[in-house]
Amino acid sequence: MRQNIPFLKTSSVVVKITAWIFLVLGIIGGVTVLLGLVPDNPRWLGLIVLAVYAFSFFFLYLVARMSDILVEIIKEVKKE
Repeated sequence: MRQNIPFLKTSSVVVKITAWIFLVLGIIGGVTVLLGLVPDNPRWLGLIVLAVYAFSFFFLYLVARMSDILVEIIKEVKKE
């Protein structure tokens, strides 16, 4: 298990960065639809876009945090 710690740390950072990118792009996309800047789309669709991207952000961030917790568990088990 100890050989997986660098992979878990790296993947956690990559997934967190991806989660933040999803959130930023989702906010930009949702706000542009809400403001009516995207033609032929109803404005309520912007709320759905925001909700989907917010869910994606929280899911990806949760996966990254679980990876961080797993690394901490492995370190604690290694101490004993």
